[in-house]
Amino acid sequence: MVESRNDHQRSSTTTTTTVKKRGRFGCLCRKEDFFPEDSFQSWKSYAKALGETKMRLKDRLITRSSGEQEVNEMSDRSQHQMKKTLNWWDLIWFGFGAVFGAGIFVLTGLEANRDAGPAIVISFLVSGVSAMLCVFCYTEFACEIPVAGGSFAYIRVELGDFFAFIAAGNILFEYIVGGASVARTWTSYFATLCNRNPDDFRIYIPALAENFNHLDPLAVVIPILIGTAAALSTKGSSRFNSVAAIVNVGVILLILIAGLMHANTENFTTNFAPYGPRGVFTASAVLFFSYIGFDAVATMAEETKNPGKDIPIGLLGSMSFIICVYCALSVTLCLMQSYTVIDISAPFSLAFQAVGMNWAKYLVAIGAVIGMSTNLLANIIGQSRYFTHIGRTHMAPPWLAAINERTGTPVNATIVMTLANCLVGLFTDLSILSNLLSIATLFIFSLVAVSLLIRRYYVSGVTSNADRNKFIGFLVMIVLSSIATSIYWAVSNGWVGYIPTVSIWFLSTLGLKLMVKQARQPKLWGVPLVPWLPSATIAMNMFLLGSLDAASFIRFGIWTGILLVYYFLVGLHASYDSAKEVSRGKEAAAQLKNLESGQPVNAAIPA
Repeated sequence: MVESRNDHQRSSTTTTTTVKKRGRFGCLCRKEDFFPEDSFQSWKSYAKALGETKMRLKDRLITRSSGEQEVNEMSDRSQHQMKKTLNWWDLIWFGFGAVFGAGIFVLTGLEANRDAGPAIVISFLVSGVSAMLCVFCYTEFACEIPVAGGSFAYIRVELGDFFAFIAAGNILFEYIVGGASVARTWTSYFATLCNRNPDDFRIYIPALAENFNHLDPLAVVIPILIGTAAALSTKGSSRFNSVAAIVNVGVILLILIAGLMHANTENFTTNFAPYGPRGVFTASAVLFFSYIGFDAVATMAEETKNPGKDIPIGLLGSMSFIICVYCALSVTLCLMQSYTVIDISAPFSLAFQAVGMNWAKYLVAIGAVIGMSTNLLANIIGQSRYFTHIGRTHMAPPWLAAINERTGTPVNATIVMTLANCLVGLFTDLSILSNLLSIATLFIFSLVAVSLLIRRYYVSGVTSNADRNKFIGFLVMIVLSSIATSIYWAVSNGWVGYIPTVSIWFLSTLGLKLMVKQARQPKLWGVPLVPWLPSATIAMNMFLLGSLDAASFIRFGIWTGILLVYYFLVGLHASYDSAKEVSRGKEAAAQLKNLESGQPVNAAIPA
């Protein structure tokens, strides 16, 4: 039986893991703010916790949160509530601002020249369809579990703490790297507006390693200004974002009109796909970076007035618009210039310069600067909400979970994530940053799709043993066949191997549809075509993963290894202690309730 909100609040006040009362802006820094759990009160207690690692890991692997717990108990730990000020109009423009940024203005030229040629439009369409499938999966979760945690909360409910933490660590890494890359690209386009070279705004330090020795002060200043605005007011940030995004749409239209005036169809039709299908899909995997950011909108569900209506309209509307804009811009670029001469660093600006429209490069730069400013804003807002919810679970310091009473925003988490963006953006070259992104994103989106299938087809105590076993079998075959297709794509130029892998995927999805009864139906808004759509999401994301280079997987493995070290030394024990403290709080509240009603104190505790 689910407790009422009052019961949640009563139980949360009985636990020492609740976020402590803070100063006006919630920024007191005490040991209890970072390590309030029993395991960290002394070296002896920490040694005892490490000795129980196996037992605690098993507990965290088999224990699941619930949607009600994420919405009620977890948000109560922030002491103050986020202000519900956003509607579907705000979310559409937040979605546009979150996605439209450096990717289109930088990666389009790189991938058209290096991998896809004019078929870059197909690459954008493929990665856009893959992103849209992920968006569908996100919308159902965001409507049913409207909390700041985004995919972290969704995975935690269906797959447990361990997988949620791995996903959270990787998506935060994606956010930081993405924000840093946008900040450095902001400098490049600002330099264009000033008729200067980007390195004129950077400080060269020869003693540092190559690709880390051009310090970028603007990549620090701009995120700080934007992070300050994000911390002060979500609604105010939304208004700025909406105005800036609408202005940017006008700039994009001017870019399209001016570019198409100098279109040469031979540039587009001659040698349309010079590098073949492999080049098209390799570009799709890289260009997926251009679509990341929509999950930042899902983290704003806690601040949305009517999640059941506003989130689907906001997410699906903004993503549909973005796909059309990206395809239109890529076609325009390839019509203006042959893919062989497209510049890989400033493709649009130099394309206009090549056709004698030097003034248009300033138009491109204005659009890029505005787009990257709104992208940074949505990025920082998404990061901070994400980190706030992780802090609520104590897998990150609970100090990060604090919501400021006056602003209704997570000030502490916003400060931390802004500084992380600044640190990475100050030192790291864009060529390093862009290679770190897509693999983590594709992996996490696949986990969300798996979580959606679990949510629909398995409910403890409702799903029969027979249906559970069939569901597990079909799900395993969907995932394995998708991985096999991806591996075959990566290592072979033939097509015969796709016959068994795609057939197994199709038959497994069909079997799931026909032979397993859905255990849960969405209450507000649901993904259509289940299980086909989430199954296709898994297959598409895995396929794009097979198009990435080995170095990307090595970096992903190294970062995941670092996350595991932190989890086993800190996160596991903090979240275990927090969960047990909440359980004791529930027990005390239930006994108090029984006492007040005249029942025996040791009466059964509601589940």
